[in-house]
Amino acid sequence: MAVQHSLEVAGGGRCYDDDGHPARTGTVWTCVAHIITAVIGSGVLSLAWSVAKLGWVGGPACMLCFALVTYVSAALLSDCYRRGEDDDKGPRSRSYMDAVRAFLGKKHTWACGLLQYASLYGCGVAYTITTATSMRAILRSNCYHTHGHEAPCKYGGSYYMLMFGAAQLFLSFIPDFHDMAWLSVLAAVMSFSYSFIGLGLGLSNTIANGTIKGSITGAPTRTPVQKVWHVSQAIGDIAFAYPYSLILLEIQDTLKAPPAENKTMKKASIISIVVTTFFYLCCGCFGYAAFGSDAPGNLLTGFGFYEPYWLIDFANACIILHLLGGYQVYSQPIYQFADRFFAERYPASRFVNDFHTVKLPLLPPWRVNLLRVCFRTVYVASTTAVALAFPYFNEVLALLGALNFWPLAIYFPVEMYFIQRQVPRWSPRWVVLQSFSVVCLLVSAFALVGSIQGLISQKLG
Repeated sequence: MAVQHSLEVAGGGRCYDDDGHPARTGTVWTCVAHIITAVIGSGVLSLAWSVAKLGWVGGPACMLCFALVTYVSAALLSDCYRRGEDDDKGPRSRSYMDAVRAFLGKKHTWACGLLQYASLYGCGVAYTITTATSMRAILRSNCYHTHGHEAPCKYGGSYYMLMFGAAQLFLSFIPDFHDMAWLSVLAAVMSFSYSFIGLGLGLSNTIANGTIKGSITGAPTRTPVQKVWHVSQAIGDIAFAYPYSLILLEIQDTLKAPPAENKTMKKASIISIVVTTFFYLCCGCFGYAAFGSDAPGNLLTGFGFYEPYWLIDFANACIILHLLGGYQVYSQPIYQFADRFFAERYPASRFVNDFHTVKLPLLPPWRVNLLRVCFRTVYVASTTAVALAFPYFNEVLALLGALNFWPLAIYFPVEMYFIQRQVPRWSPRWVVLQSFSVVCLLVSAFALVGSIQGLISQKLG
């Protein structure tokens, strides 16, 4: 039976949870908004290209498999939010690393932290690349509309990456997840908008063609080896599009109880994964049906579509607004880790712990911490610099997907679940989950090799 976790401070009127944290107010719907903001991002735009490489059988089947794997991973990890047998009263793990530290120990924590924060950082890089691509796509769309589809409408990306970095520098002063529900809701609405537009354009183009393009085996290649590389990169792109285990526990830490947080998270995960899989299948399959083997690497910026130009512009504006929020969803865990690390390491430092009130014209008073200003400025500047050095959309997504899929979405959740639920070795459940982990490891390794080959080929070619 669930217990009420929030306690009201006498005379103050403010409620606190059982760990002394201000009362959490998140619901299944705010949780769904956070998840969709994190999941339906730049990855959805590469799915038509991925289906084109895998074909009509392999593409949809691969997306459905990753949807199932993502739910299993989310269900296992959500059970590790509280330690002990009681889902209502056990100590909380407020972040992915906290859970790994509590269940698996210090050595695993270092490995997990390195992988998690590298992957989160990589998402910031990917979102910077994607946003700049969408900004250029708006300019190119208007140029093609004015001067014709054969016009040399070329625009550099560096300036737009710097613009996105400047906007993220401002948004980075949102304190934490609890203060950014509005941004996640806005970003989720934007993600639905451009996904519907991509879906609609793909469907209308297919109807206009009068035929469904594509084949069972996917796009032909000059050599079998090239086909293997394309398939592995496509799997990596799909792997990037789905898992959100990196930030699952941070999102779960915003949920109120009762009901138990893991039950709410599982319900939100089912809703989110069903919604995202529907959009993924529609965008990927309609895009492939419309363009066949020529499906662009980015459905809304690769200029398979030229008209209506205003709709292309609006879709890309939605992408930009969504990625403004998505960048923050993936960056907040790093910001929070830095805040906690330096506060524990330098408890007497005024630079680290003091807040200063700043009043700007026409804005409410703003509390500023000097450590946050410095750390978050350096962080945003560095993600922008890496994006400028490696502006390769599909290859970067594939590398990130392959890199974090097995260790962070599969291995750690499975191992923590064994300890949390005290699963005996060689029991049927243990054997099934270990087999599941091994298969995912092989898939992840295959995708990683292909994505590295693709990135090197782009940089050197």
